[in-house]
Amino acid sequence: MTSLSIGWSGVAILFTLLAVRMPIGIALMIVSLGGIWILTNTVAALGIISALPFTFIGDWSLTAIPMFLLMGFVAANTGLTSGAFDLLRLLLAKVPGGLASASVGACALFAAASGSSIATTAAMSRIAVPEMLRAGYHPTLATGVVAASGTLGSLIPPSILMVLFGIFTEQSIGQLFIAGVIPGILSALIYAGMITIRCVANADLAPAVKVELGAGELKSLLLSVWPFPVLIVGVLGGIFFGFFTPTEAGAVGAFLAITIAAASRRLTVTAVKTAVRQTVVATSSIFFLSIGAVMFTRFMGLSGVPDSLATAMLGISDNPILIIVMIAVLYIILGMVIDSIGLMLLTLPVLLPVLEGADINMIWFGIIVIKLLEIGLVTPPVGLNLYVLHGALGGKVRLRDIINGTAWFIAMDVVTLALLIALPGLCLFLPALMSR
Repeated sequence: MTSLSIGWSGVAILFTLLAVRMPIGIALMIVSLGGIWILTNTVAALGIISALPFTFIGDWSLTAIPMFLLMGFVAANTGLTSGAFDLLRLLLAKVPGGLASASVGACALFAAASGSSIATTAAMSRIAVPEMLRAGYHPTLATGVVAASGTLGSLIPPSILMVLFGIFTEQSIGQLFIAGVIPGILSALIYAGMITIRCVANADLAPAVKVELGAGELKSLLLSVWPFPVLIVGVLGGIFFGFFTPTEAGAVGAFLAITIAAASRRLTVTAVKTAVRQTVVATSSIFFLSIGAVMFTRFMGLSGVPDSLATAMLGISDNPILIIVMIAVLYIILGMVIDSIGLMLLTLPVLLPVLEGADINMIWFGIIVIKLLEIGLVTPPVGLNLYVLHGALGGKVRLRDIINGTAWFIAMDVVTLALLIALPGLCLFLPALMSR
């Protein structure tokens, strides 16, 4: 067998293992170990496999992942996120579907403080969904809006997916963070606009909620959300103005979250233990999967599959837009059956030569990939946000209703994706200001 045929056979075996529900990290390691051994020899394979994980884990940039996770888990476990929804609920009370739009805004704010779509969805499902159901909102809208808006945690910086994308593609994590700001805000605004239009057309979706807002209550709520501006300005402002690197920003964010929680008298021993345990578990999962991806990258490089695929795709067309569209279709299909981190780390080793051959801006492509992965988070049968929300609600809303509720939001994601592809400046404007 040629190296190329061994490589494609490895890809086929990998998807077979995934089809029988083998964890993607283990599947990547098994296929990579076997492929490298066949392409080289036992000594070389063992040498490569023993060195790669150590080299990868030793990358200083990876420390941003546990730090941003700790920041988010501290914010969630100490209740720093609860005031955002209450404030937006009151401010948007007179807008049709105001509670749902408030959920979008609260998810966006929490995403900026957590960097995790799963954490955003889990936190907001306990805060916003019960409130909407009590107000008479249709279950599909009440759950669909949180499941979909929770994905903003991947796009609005800081984002764990952006950190991994930057490391694997050797791109500036700081520029990726800043590039996600406008697309993240745009996604939230399109969601809110769609909600308002639907609720005007069908008042039964979201009955009007009467809210009397006193000056004292407004002042109290404004004071309750001060942690968000501090965290957001502290982390993103420091990166944008070059005060510290994205890796250092993770430590700054975690420190700020702990300090704010302590100043608010919400920091308890239980909250700290829970946040640390959640951070360790999440970090371990991400690192295990990433090690498998690093090994798979080496296997693909030795086999020549990426170069072969690049030649084939560029033979069809070297138009960047057409290539992006073809990749988008691939991601949407695979996103139905593979989780977001696994999908990104699985495909990047194969697609990078294609992107380089078409001279596609990798910061722009990174934001598009994150948006595509967001769609996968709410696309059955694997969409993790659907199951996180269903589990957090204790089965009070049928999974079928949650899935149906996300359909409108997936349609809006496609609209946003089209805008990002057609108008690269939406992603590249702010990063360009950083370099001046």
